[in-house]
Amino acid sequence: MRYFKKLESERLYLSPINPDDVELYTKWINDPEVSTWLSLHSQLISLSRERKILEELSETGCCFAIILKEGDRLLGNISLMNFHHTNRTAEMGVFLGEADDRSLGYGEEAIRLVLAYGFKTLNLHNIMLHVNADNARAIACYKKCGFVESGHRREAIFWNGRYVDRISMDVLSNEIESHE
Repeated sequence: MRYFKKLESERLYLSPINPDDVELYTKWINDPEVSTWLSLHSQLISLSRERKILEELSETGCCFAIILKEGDRLLGNISLMNFHHTNRTAEMGVFLGEADDRSLGYGEEAIRLVLAYGFKTLNLHNIMLHVNADNARAIACYKKCGFVESGHRREAIFWNGRYVDRISMDVLSNEIESHE
């Protein structure tokens, strides 16, 4: 597996995704601990389907592999998508695949890299995301990175026999600059 340093921080770098990582991504996307937070829990993703998804993502948008510098190990993925160039807006999505890699600050580090890229390189003004209301760990991370709640959709996600609220959060370019 080969990765290319596009954006770099202390412990991580972001690389264009590599479709050859299809087996690992397929494992993660079918893991309920990952797919639940990505609203993919009701889908079965095969190797061939995931390969098509990865190939498409590698050709479009800003989809990055999150790579741990030590050992060049793939940790997950972070993306900017659904760009609206006139309004200078985009949406962000992020996940770490392995449970052992969560709560170590890798997500926060990757988010800060992609926010800086979005605001300083792509000239975005507003970056938003959606998160399940019961994902306290992710919400805390997003708040540390400057995101604030901008909307709350009640019982928008059906998972494990119950409905869960969906929270929208966003951050503005001038809010990030004021924190630096």
